[in-house]
Formats: sequence, structure tokens, C-alpha cells
Amino acid sequence: MKSNKMDAVGKMLIGKKLTIAFAESATAGRLSAEFSMIDHAGEFLKGGIACYDAQLKQDLLQVDHTLIKTYTPESMEVTRAISLGLSRLIPADIHIGITGLTAPGGSETEEKPVGTVFIYATSKGGLVFSERLNFTGEREEIVSATVEACADLLIDYLSAID
Repeated sequence: MKSNKMDAVGKMLIGKKLTIAFAESATAGRLSAEFSMIDHAGEFLKGGIACYDAQLKQDLLQVDHTLIKTYTPESMEVTRAISLGLSRLIPADIHIGITGLTAPGGSETEEKPVGTVFIYATSKGGLVFSERLNFTGEREEIVSATVEACADLLIDYLSAID
């Protein structure tokens, strides 16, 4: 269910004539779906890729296997790489990559428990924002919190640019 924050981001993107695309692992397309529910989404939403599987990150988004092996699929390094890989596939002003651990069975450790999420956003000018976030709860709660956090980060970013 889209929030007022999502509507605000959509209006800001339209007002600034900016477009956005997503490469989603942990959220598996939820951000793209939420943004598609905003009025006039076609004016700013270019699309998204759900890249839940590490092999898809490598094959489609050209993330180096060594990067995944060294840092794990759920890491800021891989999140940066999927954002950059996305920029080669979908033309947009802002490219956002998301990875993380929404349930047990990934690369969780004591230092990186379930609920750890990485968001990396780029634009033609370079890094827009990158955040490591930690949430608690069930998978649905972690994914919903990630969507809301991404909206907050976008509001902060879009508010600061002309």
C-alpha cells in the first residue's frame, strides 16, 4: 500500500523532471510496484529489475562473481554494483540498488544479522546516497520498512537539489 511519502516522492520527481529505476534484491520488486501506484507514475518511473538470485546479479547486471564471493550478495559493495549495472540497462536519472537480509538463510552473521539492508543510489553526477539500515521483525515488516526508508532518503535528496 503506497504511503503519503511515496506520493511526495512522485510529485517531487515529476516537479524536478527526474526519472528513476530500481534493481531490487531484498525487496524483490516491491519498490517498483509501490512507485507504480503513484498518480502519473509514467512520468518518472522507468522500471525495475527483481534480482533476488546472485546469478541474476552476475548475468544481467554484470556484477563480478569475485565481488559477490568476497563481500556476499547482501553487502554494500554488491548493492553499489547492481545500481551501476542497472544504469547500463535502464536509462534514468536516478538508479537505486537494494540488497539485504529479510529472512534467515543468507549471509547473516552477528555483525550483519537478519534485518540488515543496503541501499545505494546513483545519478549521472555520481553517488546520491548509500545507507546500511537495520530493521527488526518478520520479512514483510523488514521489506515495508525498507520501502519507507528509501522514500525518506529520496525525499531528503530531492529536497536538497534544485
